[in-house]
Amino acid sequence: MNTVDTRPRAVTWPPRLAAVAVALLLWWILTDLVAGPDSLLHEFGPHHVPGAVGQLLDRGVLLPDIAVSMRRLLVGLLIAVTVGVPLGLLLGLRPGVEHAVAPVVQFLRMISPLSWAPITVALFGIGNQPVIFLVAAASVWPIVLNTAAGVRAIDSGLLLVARSFGASRREQLSAVILPAIRGQVQTGIRIGLGIAWVVLVPAEMLGVRSGLGYQILNARDQLAYDQVMAVIVVIGVIGYALDTLSRVALARR
Repeated sequence: MNTVDTRPRAVTWPPRLAAVAVALLLWWILTDLVAGPDSLLHEFGPHHVPGAVGQLLDRGVLLPDIAVSMRRLLVGLLIAVTVGVPLGLLLGLRPGVEHAVAPVVQFLRMISPLSWAPITVALFGIGNQPVIFLVAAASVWPIVLNTAAGVRAIDSGLLLVARSFGASRREQLSAVILPAIRGQVQTGIRIGLGIAWVVLVPAEMLGVRSGLGYQILNARDQLAYDQVMAVIVVIGVIGYALDTLSRVALARR
């Protein structure tokens, strides 16, 4: 009789909670005991974060900034998927094309997305467009490379069987190729999502007046370092939640 063993999942929680507790303890020791109450580092202590989050919520800026950042993230990621999946399919299905454009692809993907910031601001001005462009530029390459790798990993026998039944190229794409590479594409999107979230925050420091990145600069300008730390914690929590949701989606594929 087959049984499902849930013990590994249950066992993971105690060490994870212990790791979080140790991290919080080290944070408190560094900012309170080592730095001391007269140090600027003291303002970044963990005990200031709940009150700072409350202040941001009372001012009515935290939730709207989260919403704006999430909208920019999702639009940029959608653009990356729209561009990256077809490009990855092309490279995977056409080895000659992949060989020809490989130097260009490797050159472009090794450029930090933030390096494009002055050009995007010059082209699009200040606003959402430069941020969305940088998010898309950061997240597109994992999607392209994972999609292409998924296509190359397809068993050639599957395509031969499809051709033997008279399947057209479109039918081969929809019935064989896309289902076979779904896992690779989802993995590329997950990696791209993590990179996009990391790039989003500094991209929102390019003159926009909303978003979590802007809120960090705004709190810094007001010398509200406790709020700076609070926004950083919020960014980390949201990033962890996004990665967890993506892992759950991958596990259910």
